[in-house]
Amino acid sequence: MLKITDTVKPIQVEAPVSGAQNRFRQLWAIDPSLRFLNHGSYGAVPREVTAYRASLLERMERDAVRFYKVDLEKLMDEWRIVLSDFVGCQPYDMAPMPNATVAIATVLHNTQWNVGDEVVLTDHEYMSGVNELRRLETSHGVKLVFAPVEYPMRDAAQVRHAVLERLTNKTKMVMVSQITSATSLIFPVEEIVKECNRRGIECLVDGTHAVGQMPVNVRAMNPTYFVGSGHKWLSSPKGTGFLYVAPHKQEGFRPLALSSRGHKIRPERALFLRDFDYVGTDDYTKILSMTAAIRFFETVVDGGWKTTMDANHRLVMQGRDLLVKRLANFGFAASAPDAANGTMTTLILPEPAGDLAKRGTQYDDALQDRLVEMHQCVIPIWRLSCDNRRVLRISGQLYNTIEEYAALADALEEELTMEARGQMDGQMSRVVA
Repeated sequence: MLKITDTVKPIQVEAPVSGAQNRFRQLWAIDPSLRFLNHGSYGAVPREVTAYRASLLERMERDAVRFYKVDLEKLMDEWRIVLSDFVGCQPYDMAPMPNATVAIATVLHNTQWNVGDEVVLTDHEYMSGVNELRRLETSHGVKLVFAPVEYPMRDAAQVRHAVLERLTNKTKMVMVSQITSATSLIFPVEEIVKECNRRGIECLVDGTHAVGQMPVNVRAMNPTYFVGSGHKWLSSPKGTGFLYVAPHKQEGFRPLALSSRGHKIRPERALFLRDFDYVGTDDYTKILSMTAAIRFFETVVDGGWKTTMDANHRLVMQGRDLLVKRLANFGFAASAPDAANGTMTTLILPEPAGDLAKRGTQYDDALQDRLVEMHQCVIPIWRLSCDNRRVLRISGQLYNTIEEYAALADALEEELTMEARGQMDGQMSRVVA
């Protein structure tokens, strides 16, 4: 089987990274014509990880029966060992998942709910988790209690205070992101989990954006549940994630779907492991390739993951500062202290004039269409669920350069100037009724 980065000499990270210096770009298959500043949405898989997955696919197709019946459990155990070491927990407390959304749904499905149970969550949580909780409102009479967190954020204390002051004797669970998706904020989950544990309240930590952006230690955090994504900052194939379940919650904890093996008794292997090892015929090479992604950054980057995280944080902060300086006339300002951002950050955008807010879009905002089609800049633009303000988010990954943020600043200056005048150049300016 192909071994990841056996012959690759580690690359030193320069700071700030310039286009001429960046030797990492060739390690990804990203369209060279794009300024891809949106690693945070769907990630990007290094070529070597794709090659590793291809080797697993070939192995599977050589003898699919052996792969599913004999090899898969052993490969899943290897996956658990590598990933648990990376996120700081015991291997046998982890379950593979296709994404964090399914992981959250699995937790909620395995929780015994009573009418009137309350779930406390901030108004910065990702909408897929909120939507699953909304379903519980209808089906089980669960009440959602939102803890508003002011944005821009001053400090972590306001998050802790907002959540903890809403805990009552009716609180069944707290769901909180370690790093929020839309606003890019690092939340003090360790302190929140500690108080939940003291009160006997279950705590579900959404670590979707944390894993690969910052060091994660689930054992020290000690939540009831922790969900993570592989295809974002780990740069694993799309459709990969994991779920940590505290040992005292594993008995009777089962997948959303039970496979044909779900009824079999095997004393030598815990049901929790067996259930999640195999949930019917699927392409498990995606999940198994997460180990290759972890090893990729450890071996390709001189200094491994620590250097990667530090360099990405520095780069995105430099990119933010560049945008704030260049676009101050449009109200751009840092939305949080540097320490409250990982390797992405969010900035508030001005509102477009006149009917431009009604322009059609292929994405979430017509400005995003303009940036992609007219300037080859890829960033997400959306409205916050907490207050409907329009924001953009930039990410920093090894393949990015400071020149890309400068090009984004040029593009935004041009487009926001036209928006402020209520003008468009006629291209991509369709107004929806």
